[in-house]
Amino acid sequence: MIALPGLALATGRHEVAADILRTFARYVDQGMLPNRFPDAGEAPEYNTVDATLWYFVAIHEYVAATDDLALARELLPTLHDIVDWHLRGTRHGIGVDPQDDLLRAGEPGVQLTWMDAKVDGWVVTPRIGKPVEISALWINALRVLAQLNRRLGEPGEAARLEKRAHHAGRAFRERFWYAAGGYLYDVIDVPGTTEPDATLRPNQVLALSLPYPVLDDAQARQALAVCERKLVTSFGLRTLATDHPSYVGRYRGGPRERDGAYHQGTVWPWLLGPFIRARLRAFADPTRARSYLDPFAQHLGDGCVGQVSEIFDGDAPHLARGCFAQAWSVAEILRAWQATRAHEDALTGKTPAPRPPSSRARRRGAYAKEPT
Repeated sequence: MIALPGLALATGRHEVAADILRTFARYVDQGMLPNRFPDAGEAPEYNTVDATLWYFVAIHEYVAATDDLALARELLPTLHDIVDWHLRGTRHGIGVDPQDDLLRAGEPGVQLTWMDAKVDGWVVTPRIGKPVEISALWINALRVLAQLNRRLGEPGEAARLEKRAHHAGRAFRERFWYAAGGYLYDVIDVPGTTEPDATLRPNQVLALSLPYPVLDDAQARQALAVCERKLVTSFGLRTLATDHPSYVGRYRGGPRERDGAYHQGTVWPWLLGPFIRARLRAFADPTRARSYLDPFAQHLGDGCVGQVSEIFDGDAPHLARGCFAQAWSVAEILRAWQATRAHEDALTGKTPAPRPPSSRARRRGAYAKEPT
C-alpha cells in the first residue's frame, strides 16, 4: 500500500492500482488486511496494524489521480467494515480508545507496525500502545472515508465520521506533542508506564506527510527541523537518533545482530518520500527538498542498475545493505522527485508536465515510446 502510489499511480498504471485495491479488499478479515500472502493452500497472515490504514491512503491517492468514483463506491462497504471493526476492536489489541478516539494496538510477543523486526522471540521495537503514525493514519482513514461518503451522496455518514476525526485530531495535537524536545512522542499510553515514549524516531514524519494534516504548520516545521538535524542522512532517515543508547550504526553480523539493527539506527530510503512531502507542505521550498534526492543519481548505478536498495548503514559512509532493489524504496524516491517537480512548476507558474500515459493508452499505441 505504501509503494502503490509511486509504482502504479505516478507511472500511469491506474488499472494495476485498481486491480491491487480490489484484490486486497477480497482478503479483508475482521477489519484487517493481510500483511503476508503465504504459499498456496496456507492462510494469509494478519499481524499488522498499519497496512489496513495505508489502504485508505492508497485509495485516496487513487481517486485523486483518476476520479474513479465507481471503484470508490465498490470498495465503500469494505472501508466501512474496516472502520467498524476498529471501533469495536479486532486482533492483537487493535481498537479505538473511546476516551480520545485514538487507535491503540499491540500485545506482548507481536510486532504490528512497520518496525517489525523479531528474532528468536525477541520483538526489537514492540511499540505497544498508541504509536504516532498509527494514530495519524487512523485520523486520515476517517477523513478519507468521510470525503468519499460526501462525494458519493452520503452527507450524514460523512458528518458522523468527520466528528470522530475532529475529536481524535484534537487529542492527537494535545497528547503527542513533546514540548521539551520540539517533536512528537513516538508512542503514548505505553502499558506499564505513565510516561510517553519520547524516543526520536522517523515515524512522526509519516504522520506529518499524510493527506490530512495532524499538526499546525509551526509545530510541523519544528518537528521536521529536529528530524532533519538528527535523523536525515544522504540516503534516507535513520530509524533512531545517534545519541540514543540503543543506536546501532552498522547493519552486520548474524541474524540477531542484523535484526537488532534493522530499526535501531539503520537508514531506510523510503522514508525520504514522506519527509520530502512533509517538508514541501511546511516550508514550500522544492529546491531544498529536491536536494535530498541528489545522492541517488549515483546510487542508481551502484547495486541493481536503476533500482534503490532496501537499507543503508546509519553511520557514514552509509553503505547499502539488505536487498538491492525494494518496492517502497523505488516508489517513494520516484514519488518524491515528482512532488518536488510539481511544486516547483506551481511556484513558477509553469504548465505542469503531462502525466505518464496509462497502461491502456500505451497498449493502444497512443505513445510512440515509454517515458524516460
